[in-house]
Amino acid sequence: MIKHYPYNRLGHANHGWLKSKHHFSFANYYNPTRMGFGKLRVVNDDWVEAGTGFASHPHRNMEIISFIRSGAITHQDSTGNIGITEAGEVQVMSAGKGIVHSEYNRTKDPLTLYQIWIETNKQNVEPRWESKKFPTQQTEELTLLASGYSEDTSKTDTEADGKKDSQALFINQEARIYGGKLAKGTVIEHNINHQAYILASNGMFDIEDASATGSQIDNITMNKGDGAEVTQSKSINLSATTDCEIIIIDTIE
Repeated sequence: MIKHYPYNRLGHANHGWLKSKHHFSFANYYNPTRMGFGKLRVVNDDWVEAGTGFASHPHRNMEIISFIRSGAITHQDSTGNIGITEAGEVQVMSAGKGIVHSEYNRTKDPLTLYQIWIETNKQNVEPRWESKKFPTQQTEELTLLASGYSEDTSKTDTEADGKKDSQALFINQEARIYGGKLAKGTVIEHNINHQAYILASNGMFDIEDASATGSQIDNITMNKGDGAEVTQSKSINLSATTDCEIIIIDTIE
């Protein structure tokens, strides 16, 4: 089953320096029917003015993933990590037992990013931060960006001696985040392990429930900024109507 959430129906906030669309309840935006999607708690589509950013603030026991769509973000935290994550790169911060961090746009151009929060499956771990650049060219499949699974896909990291999915960034939860760019006309099938939240980072594409049959077939069109929930499905078809960028968050209920 696929449920569509158009961009113009999302929660929103405008602080001048920060403009944000909220896929789920966050800060001053409260919608009792949109409190998260399984262990996925927050998806914010943020625009940050040049020379501004998020001042130092604390977090605990949350996996926070930032997907940089354009521009660059400068990270600094209380554990001594300092780094710049640019467009096409992803950063992961495991807040663990407690961390204080800031995120600034220190460039001369606006920054756009997805801020993704996933509830952790481990309490009070040591805080950590890392970032990584992934392929930015158009491909025939989506790249695994972050994962809480081992190379043995039947086991989580805690069950498999710390071996992780390929070269993905690690997160403390049974989840996988995929992303990538597809050229117009590309059609791919993507398997779903649990349930998935899909983001249209750019362009237009169709989602079809590949496991449905007959009159049960779900098919929706996604435009830039939209979100969609996919449940009770093991596979979907993605058809790029235009050149597009897609993010899929597959996590447990």
